[in-house]
Amino acid sequence: MTANQRGIVLMVLGMGGFALEDMFIKLMAARLPPGEILLALGLGGFVLFGAIAARRGLWVFSRGFLHRAVLGRNLGEMLGTFGYVLAVALSPLTTTTAIFQATPLAVTMGAALFLGEHVGWRRWTAIAVGFAGVLMIVRPGSEAFVPASMFALLAVVGLSGRDLFTRRIPRSIDSMLLVAWGFGVVGLVGLAEVVVLGGAVRPDGQEVAWFAGGLASGAAGYWWLTQSTRVGELSAIMPFRYSRLLFAMVIGITVFAETPDAWTICGSALIVASGIYSLLRERARARAARESLSPASAPR
Repeated sequence: MTANQRGIVLMVLGMGGFALEDMFIKLMAARLPPGEILLALGLGGFVLFGAIAARRGLWVFSRGFLHRAVLGRNLGEMLGTFGYVLAVALSPLTTTTAIFQATPLAVTMGAALFLGEHVGWRRWTAIAVGFAGVLMIVRPGSEAFVPASMFALLAVVGLSGRDLFTRRIPRSIDSMLLVAWGFGVVGLVGLAEVVVLGGAVRPDGQEVAWFAGGLASGAAGYWWLTQSTRVGELSAIMPFRYSRLLFAMVIGITVFAETPDAWTICGSALIVASGIYSLLRERARARAARESLSPASAPR
């Protein structure tokens, strides 16, 4: 296979891993409070990625944690993951995943509004179409409206903010530390929720197995995603991140007996189509910029 083909395969595997993680979270949510799930996943991820960082000679409790962009990233991680876990626990998996696919569009919009990046009218149109798809899925004010789906919008806002702050973090701060810190602050959110709301349940063997499955599939998904971005061109592989929605639909139908209606399917199609179009436009802009700077295009 070519480098791009390997990158595509790894991206699809990564999205499958994240979809399995969502499945285990939803299974645990039937018996455990969301705060306890956040605490377990956050602590487990912090220990796992903290150990990996330590093996690479990195000190988890370093001063880089106090950098303003890192603090902003962690705040976005806290809000976004809190919203996402609640959405997975309380609303259909397919609906939550479909809304979550609007995150790249929200990042593009945030980069234009807060980071001064140029976004042309075509990509602004794609953003508007994508969020129209979100409204088709949520349908506020209708009988089909599920209030818990609003937590998925909180996840989009929080995790988009996380990605925007990540762009401001100095390259001297290792990515493995960022991941470990992200899991750590999520664990703190879960701990606070358990302390304030109570209701913690002692997990049985089945729930421990689900937790182990969720942590393993999430870690594998993260590793596959990271590897895909290193072996292939981003413009070629990033459209395949939307395969997560296909995995979620299969899991939702087969495991949780969900039946997405026509509005959800059409809204999902709009989100995916607008996201892919936005990626292709960015690819075209990057190619045009490279060509304008090449010696062959210089005036003679």
